[in-house]
Amino acid sequence: MNLKRVVVTGLGSLTPVGNTVSETWAALLNGVSGASLITHFDASKFKCKIACELKGFDALSYFDRKEANRMDPFSQYGVIAAEEAIKDATLNEAHIDPTRVGVIWGSGNGGVHTFQREIMGYVESGYTPHFSPYFCPRLISDICAGLISIKYGFRGPNFCTVAACASSAVAISDAFNLIRLGKADAIIAGGSEAAVEECSIGGFSSMQALSTRNDSPETASRPFDRDRDGFVLGEGAAALVLEEREHALARGAKIYAELSGCGLSADAYHVTASHPEGQGAYDAMRLAVEDSGMQLTDVDHINTHGTSTPIGDVSEPKAVVRLFGDHAKTMNLNSTKSMTGHLLGAAGAVEAMATVMAIKEGIIPPTINHFNDDPNIEPLNFTFNKAVRRDVHFALSNAFGFGGHNVCLAFKKDE
Repeated sequence: MNLKRVVVTGLGSLTPVGNTVSETWAALLNGVSGASLITHFDASKFKCKIACELKGFDALSYFDRKEANRMDPFSQYGVIAAEEAIKDATLNEAHIDPTRVGVIWGSGNGGVHTFQREIMGYVESGYTPHFSPYFCPRLISDICAGLISIKYGFRGPNFCTVAACASSAVAISDAFNLIRLGKADAIIAGGSEAAVEECSIGGFSSMQALSTRNDSPETASRPFDRDRDGFVLGEGAAALVLEEREHALARGAKIYAELSGCGLSADAYHVTASHPEGQGAYDAMRLAVEDSGMQLTDVDHINTHGTSTPIGDVSEPKAVVRLFGDHAKTMNLNSTKSMTGHLLGAAGAVEAMATVMAIKEGIIPPTINHFNDDPNIEPLNFTFNKAVRRDVHFALSNAFGFGGHNVCLAFKKDE
């Protein structure tokens, strides 16, 4: 079958280190941490008191009060990131058939804020059932995809992907496959998460998954460092406009990069822990490179899943070495989670955006907060502490989720 080529023509983001793509990219290159003490609620009783929250975000700067009240924060974040990406791609009615433009959006948790507040209100009222009529529409994970399509009149494929921390990477993969099969001309794909809430911090803390370096939030997320003690929870969104290449060229769109392949796999191992030898990661990366039609030795850069957890940060490099052999040490790996924190279901889209920018700009953001080598981690080039200029022709972006969900996205220069 003659598959169509898929390119990235627009980017949008709202992250703990910047409220636009340009702000986020500048912060990533400068090694800026988005971590600080939690302000969304009183975290004094929690073991973990830190998170990567958005900075200077005011929903009323984007929506009127009535509109804002109808949306959970995760939907607000998603609509904002999608708007930036759509404007960046100059995707307007003059250039598109709305029946062939879709929205595929990922979220691992959906409306956590809404769920928690409504249930707390129910209990505090003495179990009086005065629920908001917007409770269910704000809560459901698919609503953000619907809201974006309603705002722009996009009538193509429209759904939500849920695969824990791989959710938005799955959204991008699904969009890629639909476009190259000729089912759509363009799809806005990405993800959003707004899980810095009591229930999330409490739940992840009880699993001992979160860093408790409360006295130094900015150094708490330290992927691949010997003294890492867990991830730092983040919030935000990112969006990519994926478009069939000939459709993009015909309307004179700028092209950031080509999405040339994807690989999906399952660890089939454990509910929360990654496979100790990185089997699922190995399979996903192998499949992505094969799907792209490239060679393993063509890969210049990998934006790793790299969460700063004791097990995951060991298994992923093992998979890299097993797959790439001697070539593994020639690549630049990094983890932008060292700066943004872990955005859960939105992480894959944020890191895909950063990977695309690395290809476009020829510079790889650092993995900050590296102080001590871990003898249990393969000695690869993790681009520690300082950005590195490099001509990036072909790069991978990894996203792995609880349940053993693995996704690898392969991007390359458009040529």
